[in-house]
Amino acid sequence: MSYAVRNLIAETWSDADGEQSVPVWNPSLGIELTQTPLQGPAIVDRAAEAAAAAFPSWSATPPLERARLFFRFHELLKRDFEQLAQLVSLENGKTLDEARGEVQRGMEVVEFACGGPSLLMGQCLENVAGHLDGKTIRQPLGVCAGISPFNFPVMVPMWIFPIALVCGNTFILKPSERVPLAAQRLAELLLEAGLPPGVFNLVHGGREVVEALATHPQIAAISFVGSSAVARDVYQLATSHNKRCQAGGGAKNFTVVLPDADPQAVARAVIGSSFGCAGQRCMASSVLVGVGARITKHLDCLNELTAAVKVGRTDIVGETEMGPVVSPEAQSRIQAAIDHAEAGGGTVTVDGRGTQVADAPGGFFVGPTIIEHAPPETNLLQQEVFGPVLAVERVDQLEEAIQLANRSQFGNGAVIFTSNGNAAREFASRVNCGMVGINVGVPAPTALFPFNGWHGSFFGDLHMQGSEGVQFFTQQKVILSRWENFGHRNQGW
Repeated sequence: MSYAVRNLIAETWSDADGEQSVPVWNPSLGIELTQTPLQGPAIVDRAAEAAAAAFPSWSATPPLERARLFFRFHELLKRDFEQLAQLVSLENGKTLDEARGEVQRGMEVVEFACGGPSLLMGQCLENVAGHLDGKTIRQPLGVCAGISPFNFPVMVPMWIFPIALVCGNTFILKPSERVPLAAQRLAELLLEAGLPPGVFNLVHGGREVVEALATHPQIAAISFVGSSAVARDVYQLATSHNKRCQAGGGAKNFTVVLPDADPQAVARAVIGSSFGCAGQRCMASSVLVGVGARITKHLDCLNELTAAVKVGRTDIVGETEMGPVVSPEAQSRIQAAIDHAEAGGGTVTVDGRGTQVADAPGGFFVGPTIIEHAPPETNLLQQEVFGPVLAVERVDQLEEAIQLANRSQFGNGAVIFTSNGNAAREFASRVNCGMVGINVGVPAPTALFPFNGWHGSFFGDLHMQGSEGVQFFTQQKVILSRWENFGHRNQGW
């Protein structure tokens, strides 16, 4: 099957082109599907011009009509649900169940966007002063752009563009050059739903395209998800060019386990959090902190169940519980991080290096890995590994666990497993991050709530999803009206 990487400008599809390109892999087999050309700023100029030309008409479209389009889009997503999940699995390497979950979470944001007319309503107060009425309205910004990562090819774009569009903005999406295919299918479905030409545009590329989007004079706002280093750069570049920016970065999420928690339940939840999606998500649990001397029972159970996780190819239906990582570079980087931690004195209790899959010898596999006693200076405790690797620390008291988590430069999520309500309340109140789970392995919010990173995990003021997404993609206008003595008297009305 041929997989062409194409741009969408207005209603015209065209093959992407560039002097250099990046391979798009089937990570399960280690075979190349296609190449994503690394285009230059000229493609951004074309997309911005098309989006700017479409903005006056789209922003004037009644919110009810914009919402109806997303009802139609949602029906198309339901129709092609399995196709989208298979595309995610093919180019990203997720298991089919994980890919289905990703598509479903994206669809939930579309459902949220279908309520756009209510979300866009302002406020009104009659007679705020003598014969003076006050009201607020929300209006779109103009052309907005989204830059999405490889690890959620469907969900992250749908965190962004449904809300931007239903608010009346036009949009340019640049997906990760490693996973362009699912984003192209989303664009096709938007056109099929009846989205007017130029309202949604799709471009491909690498750093040059990102920088062009962040600096283009016709673009009003940038949404980005990626590593913290790049998120910081994009935020600084975009805001220095007078743009709104929300930039989600990396994470180092801590999971605290108290000895009163059920060992089996904890192990299943931690395995799902740490090794689901091959650990390639910013809400993955990457450090487990066991509290108290009795925690050994929990860790023994975790090691046993982790060693039994079935690693395999995900491009066919099977019993695979965890798939490959996205690229050979990712595979080498993750294995090097494990090597470094072991060389520094860490104890590898479950080793995923050298994992082989019989019917996929070329796949980019790293099995679930658990390391205890990793030195504090290693990447396992300081930096995001972004792979199926869990560091384990032991402390005596909950206070030490909270302090350990709060020393992190990141602030996406933290989790506690316990049956003690007071301990859970203390942890939730004092841990320094934006999303907290209590007996919940992955505390990623649904579409109704913002994806709420703190510190080095997010740059900006308004987060993605929920009411903050609506606030980000609109600007508020206050209108004061006084009519007393400004009309002609005795007009017989």
